[in-house]
Amino acid sequence: MDYLLSIAGLSGILISLVLGLLIGVIVKKVISLGLLLLALVLLLMAVGYIHPSFTASLLTYMQYYGPKAVADAQKIASLIPYSSIFFIIGFIIGVWKG
Repeated sequence: MDYLLSIAGLSGILISLVLGLLIGVIVKKVISLGLLLLALVLLLMAVGYIHPSFTASLLTYMQYYGPKAVADAQKIASLIPYSSIFFIIGFIIGVWKG
């Protein structure tokens, strides 16, 4: 019986670690993509291809759809075991090495 409990506990630890690793890699990629898009928009504004009014309309769009995206993200976040130390370790490794 102890053998089964140790396998169940080990599988929970492994799942938390892998989930944290995957989410850490995704977060790192999303942040780097956002920074690249910001640099591209700033470069296009400096060259003159994009007018600042385009950026203002984009911010208005984000103001309209942003709360819906946050609400959806909170629903997904309730499923993530972020209180587990193994998830946090996996997340840090994913952001660092991902």
